[in-house]
Amino acid sequence: MTTRKYKDLVEQRTRQTLEEWSKLPSVEEKDIHRFLHNLKGTAGTVGLKEIEELAEQTQPLFGDDSRKEWLPVEWGRYLYPLLALLNDNASSALKPSGLPDGNKTEDARPQYEILIIDDDVQLVAYLKESLEKNPYYVSIALSAERGLKIFYESKPDMILLDIMLPDQSGIEVLNQIIGKAKKERIPIIMISAEHSKEVQMHAYSLGVMDFIKKPVDIDIFLTLIQNRFELKREWQESIIVDELTGAFNRKHFNQTMKQLLSDYRRTNRVFSLVLIDLDHFKAINDTYGHLAGDEVLHSFTEFVQASIRLEDVFCRYGGEEFALFLPNTEASSAKLVVERIQRRFSAKEFRTKKQAFNVTFSSGITEVKAGEEQHAVKLVEEADKALYASKHGGRNQTTIYTEQLLATKFDSVLNVIIIDDDALVRRIVTSEFADWKPSNMAKVNISSYASGPEFLQSDWYSSEEKYVVLLDGIMPELDGIEVLERIRGNYPQENIVVIMLTGRNNQADIVHALQMGADDYVIKPFDMNELMLRIERLAFRFLF
Repeated sequence: MTTRKYKDLVEQRTRQTLEEWSKLPSVEEKDIHRFLHNLKGTAGTVGLKEIEELAEQTQPLFGDDSRKEWLPVEWGRYLYPLLALLNDNASSALKPSGLPDGNKTEDARPQYEILIIDDDVQLVAYLKESLEKNPYYVSIALSAERGLKIFYESKPDMILLDIMLPDQSGIEVLNQIIGKAKKERIPIIMISAEHSKEVQMHAYSLGVMDFIKKPVDIDIFLTLIQNRFELKREWQESIIVDELTGAFNRKHFNQTMKQLLSDYRRTNRVFSLVLIDLDHFKAINDTYGHLAGDEVLHSFTEFVQASIRLEDVFCRYGGEEFALFLPNTEASSAKLVVERIQRRFSAKEFRTKKQAFNVTFSSGITEVKAGEEQHAVKLVEEADKALYASKHGGRNQTTIYTEQLLATKFDSVLNVIIIDDDALVRRIVTSEFADWKPSNMAKVNISSYASGPEFLQSDWYSSEEKYVVLLDGIMPELDGIEVLERIRGNYPQENIVVIMLTGRNNQADIVHALQMGADDYVIKPFDMNELMLRIERLAFRFLF
């Protein structure tokens, strides 16, 4: 693993910070503390041992919540010695060397998703690159607010959480998520330079699985992550009930599908599969809170379980999506059952402290068919196609799969927009996406713009459509950060996913972009297959 570029990044950031501070009349003490805190962890991780040691010795002199103003002549006595160490460590001229291009992978799709909540962007980038060389997909949150949003919306497989965050402490974040994480069996690992015995004991008492001290030994770190995911896999294989809702889980779904297909091949006993999706569930979470959303999921499971036969099998398929197996039942009869549940459930009233609301669901049904080769993937695809027809037919309805649905064109449109002043990049991306046909999308529009003003002045947005914006970080006239600010400030976030495209000399753009709401970043030059996988993952996590 190349660490020189990370050393250059740390050195460049340190020089830049000290240079900027030297121009200010004073600097708040808490800002100096945070700077040294981050420097200690990152410098040690990338092998700048002397800088790590000096930062560690100096940090206790500055309080983490003090607003005392330090003059340049005062703080300089403690921080300017870092510059001498930087000169000693420099093996080459300092060049902006960007963030890691950890986007290339041999696997078609990562196995596990890891959420890192930490505001030290150099360390986060280093960990991201290291992890994504393995079968992991990494989401980044530089603040507690962003981390909580990603946690509730994407349900990561693991969380790496720093104690010191800009908006609230990691312990406060831990208190908010630990209950749900335990129910969902999501391991949480604290990773921090703040590792007193008291802090570690408190974190363990709250339920974290591990506590990793900064600086991080990357080889031990990667081995630990692999070990914890192996343990998680063993957990998942040992249970068949989803603890949050009480429905059966995907493991039992797969077992039931295998059993019913085997039975059908022996006896020709028909069965139906129903895929169910709660309507506008993201809006429920956003409007009434995630605790209310969890209550809806749990109540829905109880409602369905009380409405079906003992031989029927109800599973949580993922997120707000469920599956129902109805043995010895044709699709037409299954439709009557599901529609009865629909009518009754839509009349159920949920209450918060301030108001009441109702919830509906859409569903799609398919049945195992005589004379055809039956397999699990085909049945799920058919039920999913029928479910999609229900959602685009107005929701709160049930559709039976037919061959005619294959030819049906729904009005769902995904727009992929490339904003980059490099004509070659625009041409490559446009060409690659021209034949991209993601599932359940009637149409994908590809468009490109050579500058931010050209894009912003165009009639690009429709509230009825969805967007993935690939945005270059550095452009003439209006840079990518300014374009991102306009997008996030003037348009609804739920309709638009933004992926920053960055070269190796715009580290600051990445920091700002993640803070301002970019959903991901990709390093130039990038692998097109990986880019398409990232777009598909983000689009269907946040848009559909």
